[in-house]
Amino acid sequence: MKMIGRLSGSVLFALAAVMPAHAQSDAYPNRVIRVIVGFAAGGGNDLFARLVTQKFEELSGAKVVIENRAGAGGRLAAEYTARQPADGYTVMVGATGQMSIAAATYPNLAYHPTKSFVPLNMIASFPLVMVVSAESPHKTPQDVIAFAKANPDKANYATSSPAFTIASEVLKLKSGMPSQAIPYKSSNESNLAVVAGQTLFTISDGPPAIPLVKGGKLRAVAVTGSERSPELPDVPSMGELGMPEVNTKLWSGFFAPAGTPEPIVNKLRTEIGRALADATVQRKLQDMAVKPGGPTGDEFAKLIDNDIKNFSDVAKAANLKFEQ
Repeated sequence: MKMIGRLSGSVLFALAAVMPAHAQSDAYPNRVIRVIVGFAAGGGNDLFARLVTQKFEELSGAKVVIENRAGAGGRLAAEYTARQPADGYTVMVGATGQMSIAAATYPNLAYHPTKSFVPLNMIASFPLVMVVSAESPHKTPQDVIAFAKANPDKANYATSSPAFTIASEVLKLKSGMPSQAIPYKSSNESNLAVVAGQTLFTISDGPPAIPLVKGGKLRAVAVTGSERSPELPDVPSMGELGMPEVNTKLWSGFFAPAGTPEPIVNKLRTEIGRALADATVQRKLQDMAVKPGGPTGDEFAKLIDNDIKNFSDVAKAANLKFEQ
């Protein structure tokens, strides 16, 4: 009887510990959810965040506010989010550059993509686009390479993230061309710098670049990887052009701080998944030259950890060093 009494007490203690979490999840969300974006408004991740969270609000009834905390290639936002209470009211839209690539290239990074965060849902994955000004005489990457070799003092490229830097540096290493990186706060600013003739080229994510390509402000000369983009069917891939090593593909996704209660994590994954499955959201993502959706939960975490290994290998082989 004493043993039964002790066991019953243990069960009651466990139930008491669990019940507040269930009560919290049942009431969640009962205030505004902040979505942190580590890049300036107008960039690809900002566009993704606003598109998906708008539908998330419509379907779930939750209230969401976007906070742009640009700086250090998105790392400032990740450091900030990792320090926030793990209660589901601070969520981050994280990108390959500030997550997998940062973990692969910064030995003293203040966070880890799959240890400091709970990966929720991938929003999309996509190749990158190499663009030059529409006023430029260059029609191919080889044209850009030849110009840079002949004019090293005029050879520079715009970049707003280690992701774009890695792709550009691999192009440099494989072609032998000189080029100096010019940093910007967002890929939108990088693209506009190319439009203005301030930089020779940029390798950018599609969402901010493609409207400028279709609007006649930029010329796309290649996409990374081995396949063409459905949104740019006339633009060859780097693989087609004999440079398969320039194959950087990126993703964007939602993350919560590590320790967020599982019931809340499950609610977030479910509601974000519903938003991503919406036909209008899918079409708008496709219009931005990205592949909507992707893995969630543990599968997303495995992909990230695999990315970290692969990018570490690339950075070592290319001898890339980044200032933190």
